[in-house]
Amino acid sequence: MALATSIAPHDRVFRAPEIDVIDPGVYERGGIPHRQFQWLRDNDPVHWHQDPNEGVPGFWAVTRHEDVVSVSRRANPYSSHERTAMFEEFSSDDIDMYGQMMLFQDPPDHTRLRAMVNKGFTPRMIGRLEDHIRRICNELIDEAAPLGECDFVEKFAAPLPLYTICELLGAPLEDRERIFHWSNKLVAFNDPEFIGGREESTLCAAEFAEWGGQLAAARESTPRDDIVTKLLAPDADGNRITLEEFQLFVIMLSIAGNETTRTATAGGMLAFFERPDQWERLRADRSLLPTAVEEIVRWVSPINQFRRTALVDTELGGKQIKAGDKVVLFYGSANRDERVFDAPFSFDVGRDPNPHIGFGGGGPHYCLGTHLARLNLRIIFETILDRMPDIRLAGEPRRLRSNFVNGYKEIPVSFTPSAPLGG
Repeated sequence: MALATSIAPHDRVFRAPEIDVIDPGVYERGGIPHRQFQWLRDNDPVHWHQDPNEGVPGFWAVTRHEDVVSVSRRANPYSSHERTAMFEEFSSDDIDMYGQMMLFQDPPDHTRLRAMVNKGFTPRMIGRLEDHIRRICNELIDEAAPLGECDFVEKFAAPLPLYTICELLGAPLEDRERIFHWSNKLVAFNDPEFIGGREESTLCAAEFAEWGGQLAAARESTPRDDIVTKLLAPDADGNRITLEEFQLFVIMLSIAGNETTRTATAGGMLAFFERPDQWERLRADRSLLPTAVEEIVRWVSPINQFRRTALVDTELGGKQIKAGDKVVLFYGSANRDERVFDAPFSFDVGRDPNPHIGFGGGGPHYCLGTHLARLNLRIIFETILDRMPDIRLAGEPRRLRSNFVNGYKEIPVSFTPSAPLGG
């Protein structure tokens, strides 16, 4: 079976009228449209793109690494709060519901919130999860190993980050399926399999927030040595996170920590199927695991884009940006920029340096869960290398229909059956 690869093609020249890097169907059929992005980087790196919906204003598509980083690091004039950081235009009700989420804040409000939550995401705090994550990975393989075949997304990529987030929050294991359901409904809004209409989406958000409130109440009455207790505690100046801010943070953490790691795990496994020489290279030299993890994140670019809104007239890449314009940052394009990466269309587990922006382009919104994502990815691939070294693709992968998450719904795999550990 022929694999759909992500190697840069040069067999077709794209003209601007053909450019459409926002249609979810494009991503569902073939993943990130690297041919289009390559043309844009070379010919029109800050490109005015019409919106596919009639009557909706267009946007600036920012495709070069340098420009994505520049915008990411300047909350003024490029705001995450004005109209939120999502590509879709939120209604006034949605902005009222989600507008206080840290992801959609600018300094100084973002600075205040980030300082309060950072204390729970230090390398030391995240490092405490290593044994737990390793146990989860072995339990997942124990369940699948005797079968000889499975859906990689269902058995590995989806449950690992979900169970890790539950452990991080101290959430009951019986709640993990509800968290998974809420996360899918709130993120996969382009995919018919997950779309339930505005009423269902609003209900999911309300249920998620209520669950977060119950979690906060439980920790207030019975504190633990965990991240939730630390987040709810006042800082040295007596400042503390509000209940609404905490509820929105739990939603953001559960979605971001779940979806992005799931996508990187699934896309990373596919990258190894496409380049089995890199799998064998990593299998022979485990010291490459840290650089392999960074290359997986660069290659997959789990989150394809976020938007900003210009607060004032400004200039970017020689283009005049007007106040109120939508500016969309395409991380998958920036992570293939030939101006920054040697052989960017080669998957290289030893790539060093690797200044990818798969965790964001720096600045105030650099990914809070970077340490956790790296730990999850390192341990899951290390465990698969140990226990399923001959894992292989066994069918056609099914992609998520989304221009936001570069995800997969199904990846059939096979491997030599084996007994669970200890039996």
